[in-house]
Amino acid sequence: ANLGCSKSQVIKCRAAVAWGHKQPLVVEEIEVFPPRDHEIRIKVVATGMCHSDLYFLVDCEGWSGFPAVLGHEGAGIVESVGPHVTKFRPGDKVIPVPITQCGECRFCLNPESNLCVKGSWAHEEVSHITSRLKCKGQTLVQFAGISTFSEYTVVSEVALAKINDSAPLETVCLLGCGIPTGYGAAINIAKVKPGSTCAVFGLGAVGLAAVMGCKAAGATRIIVIDTNKDKFEKAKVFGATDFVNPKDHARPIQEVLVEMTNGGVDFSLECVGNVDVMRSAFESCVKGWGVSVVVGYTESGEVSTLPMQLLAGRTWKGCFFGGYKSVESVPKLVDEYMAKKLKVDEFVSHRLPLDRINEAVDLLVQGKSIRTVLEISQVQ
Repeated sequence: ANLGCSKSQVIKCRAAVAWGHKQPLVVEEIEVFPPRDHEIRIKVVATGMCHSDLYFLVDCEGWSGFPAVLGHEGAGIVESVGPHVTKFRPGDKVIPVPITQCGECRFCLNPESNLCVKGSWAHEEVSHITSRLKCKGQTLVQFAGISTFSEYTVVSEVALAKINDSAPLETVCLLGCGIPTGYGAAINIAKVKPGSTCAVFGLGAVGLAAVMGCKAAGATRIIVIDTNKDKFEKAKVFGATDFVNPKDHARPIQEVLVEMTNGGVDFSLECVGNVDVMRSAFESCVKGWGVSVVVGYTESGEVSTLPMQLLAGRTWKGCFFGGYKSVESVPKLVDEYMAKKLKVDEFVSHRLPLDRINEAVDLLVQGKSIRTVLEISQVQ
């Protein structure tokens, strides 16, 4: 389909379809219907594979969102716009965002929050628009309202950021989820201070971005904790100074950290999505002023700690998407990358075509990748 010429037509294209829980993704021909009111149809150029895609495919037993097209960390080019869309036109470079920003709701109007009511992960169905995708007569769930594991997709205008026209889409796609999630958690939510000591639990892309955020905020000591020692070398690139593998210690890891830091760290970030690790991260904070931020996503279990841990002055908080108001912030992050103030290329460990998407899943499951970028379409 030529850009801008197919506004009223159904586009047939390839997409990786998740037919069911724990099943391999299947590249199928799907139909992408035209955008409706306040929607934009985009040609996806590249997408990262985020652990949240995997979480719903593999770990989340009760999730009923199949068949689906996963993927929510992508970048592309506007193909056509629906009625009443004024901020986008065909040819614009864009990044869809998993948290909307309508600019009008109670949360958008409050500078303290980015949790727009028009659709976010707070919604049970993890999809905030009626799907425009079909395969073999079945409607496909649009994961997070986005679905970037497809050559074309349709998104709401409140879930789309228009970015710098010269940005390389095959790299800045990672600014659609993982990097802002970790980086913003350190800068916006923990509010890491210069000269402080930080601990980051989990060294996937989100954890590495949190390390980068701690470094950018001026932390002098950044302790990273992961059970996969192969991640430590990469963490050094982003500013990590100390490396701890819980497998090397018989006692609870928070005790090790408290001892290493003369009473606990100033800031800790949990980037795993595990309630036991959340507790460890919180209890590794120093009393009086320690702050712990929950960044990792999970729907299993409950967090717990002793009341004394809170009475002693520690703060426990969390965020989605690094606290960034999405539509306005992503273009700024792209500009920071273009000005070499933000690392993005360093997160890309593998590049694969769409038809090898199951290899990307395996790499992530095995802990062998940071980010695999799937090259979906060529830029014309």
